[in-house]
Amino acid sequence: MAISTAPEANLSDAIDTPTLLNNIVVVEGNVDYKGRPANRSKSGRWKSAAFVIGMEMAERFAHHGISSNLISYLTGPLGQSTATAAENVNAWSGTALLLPLLGAFVAESFLGRYWTVIISSLLYIMGLGFLTLSTVLPSFNSSGCQHAENAVTCSPSEFPIIFCFFSLYLIAVAQGGHKPCVQAFGADQFDGQDPEECKAKSSFFNWWYFGMCSAILVALVILTYIQDNLSWSLGFAIPCLVMGFGLILFLLGTVTYRFSVNSEEKSPFMRIGRVFVNAARNWRATSSTLSMQLESQGSVPYQGPQEFKFLNKALLVPDGSEEDRNICSISEVEDAKAILRLFPIWATCLTYGIVFSQSSTLFIKQGVTMDRSISPSFEVPAASLRSFITLSIIVFIPIYDRILVPTARAITTKPSGITMLQRIGAGLFISNLSMVIAALVEMKRLETAQEYGLVDKPKATIPMSVVWLIPQYLIYGVSEALAMVGLQELFYDQMPNQLKSTGLALYLSILGIGSFLSSFLISVIEKATSRHGHESWFSDNLNKAHLDYFYWLLAGLSAIALAAYVYFAKSYAYNRGSSI
Repeated sequence: MAISTAPEANLSDAIDTPTLLNNIVVVEGNVDYKGRPANRSKSGRWKSAAFVIGMEMAERFAHHGISSNLISYLTGPLGQSTATAAENVNAWSGTALLLPLLGAFVAESFLGRYWTVIISSLLYIMGLGFLTLSTVLPSFNSSGCQHAENAVTCSPSEFPIIFCFFSLYLIAVAQGGHKPCVQAFGADQFDGQDPEECKAKSSFFNWWYFGMCSAILVALVILTYIQDNLSWSLGFAIPCLVMGFGLILFLLGTVTYRFSVNSEEKSPFMRIGRVFVNAARNWRATSSTLSMQLESQGSVPYQGPQEFKFLNKALLVPDGSEEDRNICSISEVEDAKAILRLFPIWATCLTYGIVFSQSSTLFIKQGVTMDRSISPSFEVPAASLRSFITLSIIVFIPIYDRILVPTARAITTKPSGITMLQRIGAGLFISNLSMVIAALVEMKRLETAQEYGLVDKPKATIPMSVVWLIPQYLIYGVSEALAMVGLQELFYDQMPNQLKSTGLALYLSILGIGSFLSSFLISVIEKATSRHGHESWFSDNLNKAHLDYFYWLLAGLSAIALAAYVYFAKSYAYNRGSSI
């Protein structure tokens, strides 16, 4: 049985006592931090969500303070090649984005979202502290590597590298518990059954992303400069301190939070898993047999969307069992169908995850070769170019939430203006456009290198302003504001009540698997194109490489995936009670 998410909740009291609170409007299925029925007027909503958003802003500041410039750290102080560093960044990012599946399981089966966030945050702070320590170990000589002509020959000794990656993967484990639970816990502060709070919940996902991107923007502008020009140690220590502040802020909001009550004795994973097991055990049962037995039991299956009818067989007593307690309920069957219904959407968005990973790897390596000078004494850090993604999101989300959504709401009469699937589809299309632009800009960069005779001079600055890269960042930012927020809302809204964190973990797994697929593609293409002495598409000398070919490949894959997405989205049936 999952323990309560409320620090001092008494579940039996929370369920039995609302009738005593005649003058208080309570939120059904929720308790406060003392385990009492949650008072609608004094708990939850924006005053609680603000603390949770603040926590997320601290975590995103910390994460992007590391990840946004990690490829520069690996190719600089750690002396790795471009391809190896890109693969390592993708592997770490992929792991960090897949572990939320494990974190969601732990939260929803054992600890609850509140305590999972606290424990994960403590691990996060520990990992950031270890990462900072790894840069100041006596055998770690970063200055020599940064200024050497051949960085590979001056790599630090083995222990600091191992300790560095241990710290990074400890952070990945912490993020696995943190990411799916913080956002789900924030959304839990709004009652989906109340019309006004339902609208606020839809806006919550927009403003959640707005706050998150504001923190990322600050990290990209400040931390990348500190790391490139002052000190990697200081650049990693600041995220550690900010993460500690975020945890304190989250704890201060405890007295205002609503905590969902799980009245089920069995784990939600056990209940959903039993549906598939029982359906498989009854696979020989015919439709007529199913109808006859259900009629004799006095129950009729839900007459809604009829996909995955084979799961209705879980409503029968399993073959070989004489105990009615093994029969699944209609709600359990419908919950299982809701999860399966999301799978085609999840699968067709994996290519978007591959595109997502490029902004933190190859886009940055492009920028390093270009003219980044603002004045004779100042160069823009290549990693800070990612700030244009977050800047684009910060500008677009208020326009979307305050202008586009109300306009669309007046036309469609839907609370969210357009459906979640329409929003995601628009984001996928625009991300494809960003890849096309990235390919065209890279072609121009290679032409410029050829024109000025710089093909054999990898360390020379291409006389082409880094401003050329800004459009691909800005357009990708708009795609993120549409697709990412849409995916978050879809996978939260369409999952069963007790599996909301798992839904957000599934959304994150799109990006995680996308990172691994990107790493796999780079590895395969690296080997295939470097045969017989040829320069690979990812040569360390980017003037001889062909990142443009890779971008065109991703644009083609994205177009195919978008067509498949549209096909499945057209036939998707939203759950009952969805706010779409």
